[in-house]
Amino acid sequence: MPQIESTTPKRTWIEALAVYLTPRQLIILVMGFSSGLPLLLTLSTLSYWLSTANVDKTTIGLFAIAQTPYAYKFLWSPVVDRLHLPVLGRMGRRRSWLLLTQLCLAASVFVMGQIDPVQHAWWTALAAIVVAFFSASQDIVIDAYRIELLDPEEQGAGAGSTQVGYRLGMLLAGAGATAMSDYAPWSTVYAVMAAAVLACAVVTLFLPEPQVADSAEEKLRREEARGATDYSEFLRTAVIEPFRDFMTRRGWVVILAFILFYKYGEAFGGAMANPFYHEMGFTGTEIAVISKVYGVIATLIGGVLGGFLVARLGLFRTLMLGGILQAVTILLMSVIAWQQAAAVDHAILLRWLMAAITAENITSGIASAALVAYLSGLCNTAFTATQYALFSSLMANGRTIMSGGSGWLIDRLHDDWGLFWVITIFMAIPGLFFLIWIQRLYPDEKHLVPAATTP
Repeated sequence: MPQIESTTPKRTWIEALAVYLTPRQLIILVMGFSSGLPLLLTLSTLSYWLSTANVDKTTIGLFAIAQTPYAYKFLWSPVVDRLHLPVLGRMGRRRSWLLLTQLCLAASVFVMGQIDPVQHAWWTALAAIVVAFFSASQDIVIDAYRIELLDPEEQGAGAGSTQVGYRLGMLLAGAGATAMSDYAPWSTVYAVMAAAVLACAVVTLFLPEPQVADSAEEKLRREEARGATDYSEFLRTAVIEPFRDFMTRRGWVVILAFILFYKYGEAFGGAMANPFYHEMGFTGTEIAVISKVYGVIATLIGGVLGGFLVARLGLFRTLMLGGILQAVTILLMSVIAWQQAAAVDHAILLRWLMAAITAENITSGIASAALVAYLSGLCNTAFTATQYALFSSLMANGRTIMSGGSGWLIDRLHDDWGLFWVITIFMAIPGLFFLIWIQRLYPDEKHLVPAATTP
């Protein structure tokens, strides 16, 4: 396997760590928290609420449709990227859209919590879709804001800060909301989550507007003043140009394939993680503590380490390291299956689970931080929101639709979990293959776009 080289300037360990200690990284941390908070409110937290309300499993399964906006947010990202908001637009293009989506998100989360899912299941499902829509819209703005606020050399640390904030938001909406439900009704739980989103909206009022967004805003205002922004012009600059710009790059299909497959092995196995834990004999409490709480902490460590490694080792080296480690650590799940088949003591199995969760989440954090930094670098800042929404939507499809066959596979293997995880390792290989291909196409990373090129 050829060695991945990068022209990214290497830094000393102290210089790499110092990247995190800036006010702008703290802003990115808060934005990551705001992005991660709503996700579980329409996923595992919602499923737990429905199960405690004795909603039947068939109905609970149908609530998966609420995640659809995340996979197709690129469809309305051009509007968010280019449209000037009246009144709020005085704050700046990015901040005005961020404040609007956060206010709508807080309101929709609150309303969702006031609906009785037993008496009004369809209204609850509709509310969940609305929450996911505003959450996905907020993600469009936050991703663009991060890319435009940070300098190219700060993107690796920014990705790490994003991962840390994101996981903290998920921790509050997951373990925090679940624990809170033991002492308060779900209407109160969701009201508290809505208040947390509202607190992020208050922070938005004091954020600086990125200079790139400021420049683009001025250009849009000049075009509006001379009547240049008719429908056809908007369609060209907001929809066609972002995709045309990306497709002018050599090997753009390979880049999209890499984005789709880089974390595919992890996603394919992750779809069957909870059934696997259950069949291995772990209790719900053990799974919650080790996988949800301890696992989140490990992911936070991995996210910070990933941003640190990008700054210290370079982007391509960190992507390759994270990709290889993702594949190797999957094998620890096979070890748990083999140990369980050998009827080892449950305490020993528990230690293996902790080791596996630790290794998988740290390596996942490293790979995710490097991937976010890579995607951020791919975006032309003239079309930041639209292009990043395209990339992240592609990842969402790989995480959901393409992982749907994992249950079918374990059934065909007659519940041979050890073999299942070994096969999953091989599903991580295509992403590494496409990474090597990209490196050969662009050994100097010139397909990364640190500055804007206007349409």
